[in-house]
Amino acid sequence: MRRNWGARLRHVVIDGLRAVVLENERLRVTVVPGKGGDVVEFLHKPSDTDFVWLSPQGLRDPAGHLQGASDDVAQFVDHYEGGWQEVFPNGGAPSEYRGARLAQHGEVAGLPWEAEVVADSEQEVAVRLSVRTRRLPYLVERTLRVRSGTAALEIEGRATNESGVEVHAMWGQHIVYGRPFLRPGARIRLPPGVTVVPHESAINPAGRVVRAGGPWTWPVVPAEGGGETDLSVVGAPGAPSDIVYLTGFTEGWYEISAGVGLRVEWDAALLPYLWMWQEFGATTGYPWWGRAYTLGLEPFSSMPTDGLAAAVANGTALTLAPYESKVSRLRAEVLA
Repeated sequence: MRRNWGARLRHVVIDGLRAVVLENERLRVTVVPGKGGDVVEFLHKPSDTDFVWLSPQGLRDPAGHLQGASDDVAQFVDHYEGGWQEVFPNGGAPSEYRGARLAQHGEVAGLPWEAEVVADSEQEVAVRLSVRTRRLPYLVERTLRVRSGTAALEIEGRATNESGVEVHAMWGQHIVYGRPFLRPGARIRLPPGVTVVPHESAINPAGRVVRAGGPWTWPVVPAEGGGETDLSVVGAPGAPSDIVYLTGFTEGWYEISAGVGLRVEWDAALLPYLWMWQEFGATTGYPWWGRAYTLGLEPFSSMPTDGLAAAVANGTALTLAPYESKVSRLRAEVLA
């Protein structure tokens, strides 16, 4: 029975794509099974705060969009609406793995997922999404749950190797924040003992925030060009674009706050890295054209953002034995 109170769930269509809305008294979460199972809304109702970044290009259906020159980066970026993606089995740049060419953040972020309602009561609502990769032999499932009276989204992910051979994967949660929640001076808290590993090279010709080398101790690290920078404070528009990898988590959690805040908890044994990506408008060419003010804090199994082959080479890729499943649990709760 349809309800407008307690925990409730609705099926809607957004920009031509099927979507599911899970909500309660305090929270509204919108997920798009037709495009990667993306979370395109994470709205805290009492403060009218949506935590996810919304790209200026908006939500686009990959099936209906006429592309320009095709390449393995555009496949993700040209349809990237912001929000929150499941990244599996390739993280970051295009890569070739055992004869399979994998695109940027491919494969599941660009595929349509099946959706099944698994809980629908005043106490809780939940939807299970599932998809099979096309180039590697995986079944990926994702159950999203909202309980009455909480401002939290709970996610259980499961990745299963459906073949009789051992295979590798990168697994991550591509969570990015934007305005109006994200603003200069917002604060990031992490557990003690975290270290910062800079990406090997700058991701933008205009420079970088963190000096190459390391690892450095969070949060105050050597800055490119001299001095120090405090990574726990979100930078101003125009600050250099950069990506670093945070590791050494004894507990998997972070908090980001700008008045209202969000706490994200995850299994650091399975996802021992937190990718920190900042794009505050310094990229004035493709694909951002100076229009992005966004920060990614992304729990990941592996590093760097160079694709699966690089993660296999450096020993950070996940290994799944024949018919093995791995389970990932994550909770995102509003702090207000």
